[in-house]
Amino acid sequence: MTTSRETGSTADTTGSPGVGSAPRTLAEELRTRPDDALAGLLRARPDLLNPVPGDLTQLATRASTRASVVRALDRLDRFALQVAEALAVAPDPCPYPTLAALMTGWEDLPDAEDGAADGATDVATDVAAVAAELPRAVAALREQALVWGGEDRLRLVRTARELLAPAPHTPGVSSPTGLGPAVAEAASGMSPGRLQEILASAGLPATHDPVSAVAALTGLFCDRRRMAALLAGAPAEAVAVLDRLVWGPPHGTVTADPAPHLRWLLDRGLLLPTGPGGVVLPREAALHLRAGRAHRTPEPLPPELAPVTEHSVRLVDTTAAGQAFTALTTVEELLGAWETGGPLVLRAGGLSVRDLKRTAAALDATEAATAFWAELAYAAGLLASDGEVDERYVPTPAYDDWLLLPAEQRWSRLATAWLAATRTAGLVGEKDAKGRTAAALGPDLDRGPAPEVRHRVLTLLAGLPEGAAVPPDALLARLRWERPPRTATDDLRSRLALWTLTEAEQLGLTSRGALSGHGRALLREPAAAAGALAPLLPEPLDHVLLQADLTAVAPGPLRRPLARTLAVLADVESKGGATVYRFTPDSVRRALDAGRTAADLRAFLTEHSRTPVPQPLAYLVDDIARRHGRLRVGAASSYLRCDDESVLAEILADRRSAPLRLRRLAASVLASQASPDALLEGLRAMGYAPAAESAEGDVVVTRADTHRTPPRTPPAPVPDGPPVPDATLLGAAVRAIRAGDLASTTPRKPAAAPATTAGGLPRTTSADTLATVQAAVLTGAAVWIGYVNADGAASQRVIAPIRVEGGFVTAYDHTADEVRTYPLHRITGVAELADDVV
Repeated sequence: MTTSRETGSTADTTGSPGVGSAPRTLAEELRTRPDDALAGLLRARPDLLNPVPGDLTQLATRASTRASVVRALDRLDRFALQVAEALAVAPDPCPYPTLAALMTGWEDLPDAEDGAADGATDVATDVAAVAAELPRAVAALREQALVWGGEDRLRLVRTARELLAPAPHTPGVSSPTGLGPAVAEAASGMSPGRLQEILASAGLPATHDPVSAVAALTGLFCDRRRMAALLAGAPAEAVAVLDRLVWGPPHGTVTADPAPHLRWLLDRGLLLPTGPGGVVLPREAALHLRAGRAHRTPEPLPPELAPVTEHSVRLVDTTAAGQAFTALTTVEELLGAWETGGPLVLRAGGLSVRDLKRTAAALDATEAATAFWAELAYAAGLLASDGEVDERYVPTPAYDDWLLLPAEQRWSRLATAWLAATRTAGLVGEKDAKGRTAAALGPDLDRGPAPEVRHRVLTLLAGLPEGAAVPPDALLARLRWERPPRTATDDLRSRLALWTLTEAEQLGLTSRGALSGHGRALLREPAAAAGALAPLLPEPLDHVLLQADLTAVAPGPLRRPLARTLAVLADVESKGGATVYRFTPDSVRRALDAGRTAADLRAFLTEHSRTPVPQPLAYLVDDIARRHGRLRVGAASSYLRCDDESVLAEILADRRSAPLRLRRLAASVLASQASPDALLEGLRAMGYAPAAESAEGDVVVTRADTHRTPPRTPPAPVPDGPPVPDATLLGAAVRAIRAGDLASTTPRKPAAAPATTAGGLPRTTSADTLATVQAAVLTGAAVWIGYVNADGAASQRVIAPIRVEGGFVTAYDHTADEVRTYPLHRITGVAELADDVV
């Protein structure tokens, strides 16, 4: 819980501290900061703006709340966090030299200490780097109002100290530094007699009270030479115990009859009891064993991004561009497969595992990659649920507009949507805390830090030379330094970074781990990314190569009309640098069912083939076309007619036609009790090529209609905390806080019979209020008023009245920094300001 000493209150913060005097509270220090420093605080901690604090005391109080402090600590880099952790175990207040000693340790060790602090020098410390970076870290903590006070009296806000300092008498709980409680905290429950026994065993004179006994023991542990002399006589087993506890955790257990080496430590206060069977190494003793360091390994500088692997810039850009084109093809193939009837939406939302597997097989991709493509299309607003009774996932109308864009602009839209999306496809298939499996396109896939991590990963790659790549472990080490994870088991940012690297490769932003040229441009401007990608994309082809084995080879990407028609006429057999299509009786019949004629198909193949149409393919088309439509299916329930009576006789004699329950109505007509669709499917299964017929006798084209959702907006990202305010909002907020602080701290003239409400508002009669306000209009003076708005909220304001008429006073409100009109009956009272107030 924060105290008034730290945040300040109306009673003890009236006016600013005198010139040259040190601030007594965080609120007082905030009053001394310039407007740009307050704006920097609000920018770094935007949660403080919701709502805008009424004055600087409220701002200081809100900045000291637990939720806000936790959020601020989470945004510190590792070294700044280490400095905050050191301040949490340092004396309060802490002079800067003391903090520096905690971060660098002792530079000189007395001879008597050789061998007494073996654990202190096992890790080298770059003292120069720590000393150079320490001012930056303290400035960062001060900027975020986590530290306040002068260089000789640095104070960590109490809430941060409670979060980072150890809890006394709590086994298993210690600070992040691994230090236990101070001697005064650990010995607070000990009997005076036991304290005197410890002093005697440690060679200290007896004292008259527990307070002086604790001070004497603390002084011993803080005296380097006396402490070294004490440890010089320690048994080897006791030194081994201290080595195990020195870097944490500092807690241990002992039996009711401890071993002699443990008894030696207990008798000299090097282990203090925390409860039945529990002991702890006091903080002062641990710091001596650590040679004064609060951390085993201070990390003042971020890890280097190394080793760097160099690739050809041209190779990286062209390979990434090829993958970008593949990404466009994959998304188009996915949505094209779902536009005639996509998969059903689960009752709880999302895509079923069966549909995900089926779609992955159709795309020839893994389930994880398929989930990514579906989520990407959803984030770009190209895919949504149709909202009908049997709810399905189908493309949106925006998909049709997207298809009309040039390839580079289509890719730019996908990449931009991915960069800003909070939905995380990498979570698909994982179980949540309740044991539920996350489904693709389902709920609970939003992770607020995802956009920031993606931007940071790409920015780190952009900082390398063009064509350069580093191992993922190096990137993760840098990210962990910039934002240390809360716990080792829940490192969400590292998982997001690994997913980012994989997805960036799939999307064509990177290749071989190096950021491409259009990837670098994306960080600057999406339009620039499209322009950088355009020259690298392959030019779509308008031809294929027909082969005698009933296949067609597309040596590159095809133009859209050619690709769509060929996808109906043939089946894709293999993909890669070249796509192989195979012509089959079913695929040719599919084209005929879509309304094409044999002449259309022959003309299409002749026009778009760089090789002559092979004879086997021409025969296949003519043979299927000759038989296509000879049989006509209608509703009678259904009927089958054919001018060739021998064909009908052949069908009737075929045992496979029994389920169709056919009977002859005329020489050229058979009737069936099956539906027309079932009759069509049954005859096709028998090897025939029937065509549907309308009531007028015309052939019915059975092309499937595409399905679109109503207009949909892309899913809105779920932010990780409040958004960063812009300069306009920051300026207005700082002015409002300054004005409110002026209203709450301005001295007032003492009234002859002062009367205030319980909330501190002035209370005067209506006549006195009117007279004072009218006098202020004539003199142009500012007055202090109490005001209750229509919602019953009371506030105090400093106003400069302009005119009074009709029961209203119009005045310039210094608190709101604008002219406002107030009903006189809502003003609780008025008081004049002191003469020396401007």
